[in-house]
Amino acid sequence: MFFSEAEKEKIVAAIKHAELNTSGEVKVHVEESCPKTDPLERAKEVFLYLSLHKTAQRNGVLFYLAHGDRKFAVLGDVGIDKVVPPNFWESTRDTLRQYFLQGSFSEGLQMGIREAGEQLKKYFPYQNDDVNEIPDDISTEPIP
Repeated sequence: MFFSEAEKEKIVAAIKHAELNTSGEVKVHVEESCPKTDPLERAKEVFLYLSLHKTAQRNGVLFYLAHGDRKFAVLGDVGIDKVVPPNFWESTRDTLRQYFLQGSFSEGLQMGIREAGEQLKKYFPYQNDDVNEIPDDISTEPIP
């Protein structure tokens, strides 16, 4: 695995913390290389494969990282895209890029996840009856 156990724990903790503020669901998927030229296209494949489109409010978010190729993408589901401004994910991508350029992948994901949680709570506030629809672990399984 690309991340140490301590880094994985911090990333998962960031996911759990973000999801305390929003009904949105956050997932991180990490792989060595991106089989697509455009990491956003690969993120779309991963998003579907991991069934992130099956949340009740269609408010899943995928943080995709191909660390060997130094490619990444942030992808929100259609429920998010319907209500947020067109440039909604740009600041989160900028945050990730800033950290990733320094080789700080764990810290970048943590900050990006926190930022996404803060932004999403405006549109998808946490509900008392909220159910964790997507596991908070980091996905590394090979995806066709």
